Amino acid sequence: MSSTEPSEKRRTALDALHRSLGATMTDFAGWDMPLRYGSERDEHLAVRTRAGLFDLSHMGEITVTGPQAAELLNFALVGNIASVGTGRARYTMICRADGGILDDLIVYRLAETEYMVVANASNAQVVLDALTERAAGFDAEVRDDRDAYALIAVQGPESPGILKTLTDADLDGLKYYAGLPGTVAGVPALIARTGYTGEDGFELFVAPSDAEKLWQALTDAGAPAGLVPCGLSCRDTLRLEAGMPLYGHELSTSLTPFDAGLGRVVKFDKEGDFVGREALAAAAERAAAEPPRVLVGLVAEGRRVPRAGYPVVAGGEVIGEVTSGAPSPTLGKPIAMAYVDAAHAAPGTAGVGVDIRGSHEPYEVVALPFYKRRK
Repeated sequence: MSSTEPSEKRRTALDALHRSLGATMTDFAGWDMPLRYGSERDEHLAVRTRAGLFDLSHMGEITVTGPQAAELLNFALVGNIASVGTGRARYTMICRADGGILDDLIVYRLAETEYMVVANASNAQVVLDALTERAAGFDAEVRDDRDAYALIAVQGPESPGILKTLTDADLDGLKYYAGLPGTVAGVPALIARTGYTGEDGFELFVAPSDAEKLWQALTDAGAPAGLVPCGLSCRDTLRLEAGMPLYGHELSTSLTPFDAGLGRVVKFDKEGDFVGREALAAAAERAAAEPPRVLVGLVAEGRRVPRAGYPVVAGGEVIGEVTSGAPSPTLGKPIAMAYVDAAHAAPGTAGVGVDIRGSHEPYEVVALPFYKRRK
């Protein structure tokens, strides 16, 4: 192999199982991952109405431990991590000194001085390097635990019932964005009530050697409820309907959390300094005075599907850009998220379209998310 050729793709502990199920595999952030097993529409609707099973072992787990673990994370990230209770989780971001978003993260507090940071697969090394660099001067250790975990998610309205048949853990008492250690089908696991689908569900962090046993147990337990294996394709349409941002689409180093409409994750009132504080304070002032482009939802009036990078237009002028677009199985129409000029961001704004290969297709501006589950 020449030095210019890509290195071998990484495979999860469930790789052979995916292939035995006939999965269509794809390269995602250097990992060979299942894109779909059959119909991505059927997989999407199974999660919305029943349950779906996902291999998310490409996500990046980074453990931060030590007497000053909380102080390090408060300095390195924009959220107030010190205020997260043991057994709880928080959505947050890691930014550059100029306020640009390096990644969005979920941080779990596993114990008094132990945290698990979960980064996106494409940014795991960047996040690990940034945390390691920012740890200088803190009595805390940053550890790369990407090879220590496989991650299996069961998502959808039937998921609590399915999981209850396999664990004695108190699922009823497990709140959204919380995690507890337990045993699932005889396998030690961190059971987290988190997900990226807009549905109730759980993410199970286990040893890679236990992944196949757990997947099979969930498959068997879920069969009567209609659970199906699901690939990354339907995960993308599920998160899009739920208005959840995807790094590299709605989030990037050229945007601050305030540009992305997620300024709420930045906590200026926490103790001590943090990376990007000054730039983010300026970004907050700019956003309050004159909002930059605003992230909105777009619903097609026709059948043509918008894709990332397509211009959003009004009155013959470009007023924004599509960041994610796909057919919505739940709405039965193409949908998109897009950054548009504030003057055109109000739901119901007339005359907005998407330039799809030279044709200006009409779209309705709507508030995000497109879909909210019934509680």
